[in-house]
Amino acid sequence: MSGAHDSSTFRGPVDPSTRPQDDLFGHVNNHWLDRVEIPSDRGRYGVFDVLRERSEEDVRALIEEVAEQATDVSSVEGKVGALYRSFLDEERADELGVEPIRDLLAAVDEITSVPDLSAVVGRMARAGVAGFLTPFVNTDDRDSSRYVVYLEQGGLGLPDESYYRDSQHAGTLEAYRGHLARLLILGAGLDEPAAADAADRVLDLESKLAAEHWDRVANRDPVRTYTLMEAAQLTELAPAVDWDAWARGLGADAPFAEVVVRQPDFLRGLSSLLSSTDLSTWRDWLRLRIISSLAPYLDGRIVEEQFDFVGRTLSGIPEQRARWKRGVSLVDSSLGEAVGELYVERHFPPEARERMVELVDNLVEAFRQSFTASTWMGEETKGEARAKLDAFTPKIGHPVTWRDYSTLEIREGDLVGNVRRVAAFDVDRELAKLGGPVDRDEWFLTPQTVNAYYNPGLNEIVFPAAILQPPFFDAEGDHADNYGGIGAVIGHEIGHGFDDAGSTFDGQGNLREWWTEADRMAFEERRDALIDQFGEYETRNAPGTTVNGALTVGENIGDIGGLAIGHAAYRIAVGDAATEVGEDGLTGDQRFFTNWARVWCGDAREEEALRLLSIDPHSPQDVRGNAVRNIDAFHEAFGTRPGDGMWLEPHERVSLF
Repeated sequence: MSGAHDSSTFRGPVDPSTRPQDDLFGHVNNHWLDRVEIPSDRGRYGVFDVLRERSEEDVRALIEEVAEQATDVSSVEGKVGALYRSFLDEERADELGVEPIRDLLAAVDEITSVPDLSAVVGRMARAGVAGFLTPFVNTDDRDSSRYVVYLEQGGLGLPDESYYRDSQHAGTLEAYRGHLARLLILGAGLDEPAAADAADRVLDLESKLAAEHWDRVANRDPVRTYTLMEAAQLTELAPAVDWDAWARGLGADAPFAEVVVRQPDFLRGLSSLLSSTDLSTWRDWLRLRIISSLAPYLDGRIVEEQFDFVGRTLSGIPEQRARWKRGVSLVDSSLGEAVGELYVERHFPPEARERMVELVDNLVEAFRQSFTASTWMGEETKGEARAKLDAFTPKIGHPVTWRDYSTLEIREGDLVGNVRRVAAFDVDRELAKLGGPVDRDEWFLTPQTVNAYYNPGLNEIVFPAAILQPPFFDAEGDHADNYGGIGAVIGHEIGHGFDDAGSTFDGQGNLREWWTEADRMAFEERRDALIDQFGEYETRNAPGTTVNGALTVGENIGDIGGLAIGHAAYRIAVGDAATEVGEDGLTGDQRFFTNWARVWCGDAREEEALRLLSIDPHSPQDVRGNAVRNIDAFHEAFGTRPGDGMWLEPHERVSLF
């Protein structure tokens, strides 16, 4: 079976052969996993994917309705329709071939110096081409009242620096070499010997860049990844980069007076490689960045080659997603809030917000009570924690003010041009923030996105409309299900404000050490225990490979904190009724934990599971579903005993909130 499935299908019979005391995830989800195959266009499949398919279908209907009715491309509706039609015109893309990127490739041919390279890399970012670093604008982690430019390490074509050094990725690395050569043949017109030589040199360059990258664990540290530099200091750190030329190429009116460098070692290494690597290799590297970045919008040969590597090799996905799905994704990422406004009108009832406000209020109160009752936090830290909690901003459903797309130009039949203009529009929009007031109403997910997030710089939790549906949330549904689903997710997101990274920010969104030294040490002792615990777990989708406890610790803290506080909030809502047995034979407490396991129902291909173990800060779905083993209330609800698969000795259970 493949394709979309109604989320009610997750409520089938439990697996009687698997006790919840031994494997809660399996007990709840085996019935679904046994009869549903992963669709051929996906690397993994589960609750999130089913809901995303539903959202995708809803958005498709809206886009196609708009595309049929609105033809004036000066209107936002006309832009939505024209962009979607330009992507669906596969025949036109095949006819044009690489012509839409010919000018970009020609600009590479004209590079005769490193300053030239710096300027062209900046210009390419405006066209949606990934360069040797990724600039972005965000609130200053040390001063949340202003925006600043951040510089993030880049330059790699593989998902992570570990792919260039770990033996487990050796096969992928060799496949990547062939992929680079084929892209140069198809996209740049090189013959096979020249393409093979260029691919070897580019792979060597990327391997050297990867050696300068910080790993994902180091990149989780907000303090370590914050180095504020003035222009002169940036030039001193990486003198080979022509920062003025790069900034002007990017579209800045003048060089940036100051930036936050997230990985100074990388910029130092990049500067060295710019000086020591011949320009012909850098030109080939940039040609490949252009072709691969824009590959999804070129002719069918390049689309297929890109998918063969990124989809089949990296994630084990047999088939490319249908073109309409990819078109919906493009519109969603380009004009997402324009579509989101239509989506909210049709799919987000006002009563959902009202019920969510009640849930959030109870979660916040449960956190407040937890901090007050904490046996390991001192009074000074407790006061700061409660103050941060009081400063939280919840955002539910959709933005208050919708994004303005009036200056974005979309043309009929010009797919690559449209993609490039969207990229430039986004760059200009971000740069325009500099020097202005912080927009605290901005959203970083669209309403039709099935996800949620915590933003430490604004100390906010955000829940788009599309996640507010079963099994996460039902405005008319049972308290136990709602608190075990979206309630625990709310707790998870609030918990990020107090995890190992979020706890370095205060209630105003500024990096500041507000913990006493003793309390920080007590927190880190618990964090380290969680790292060790999850570092021993394997996922059923990739037996023999353990979770990276250090990479996933922030999300694991969020899960365990969300569960503990979500359950406490459930008890606030229903009191002793949580222990009463319902018509399904379960107590309210048991339904709470059962729905937590249900929302993580999902399966993954082994290739995708291994890829995610390398790069994803979240634990695998089955491991997340069984994170309940750290919660005393779970053991009480199901009467676990020593020897049970879910049993953890009380002193081994990690409790942070």
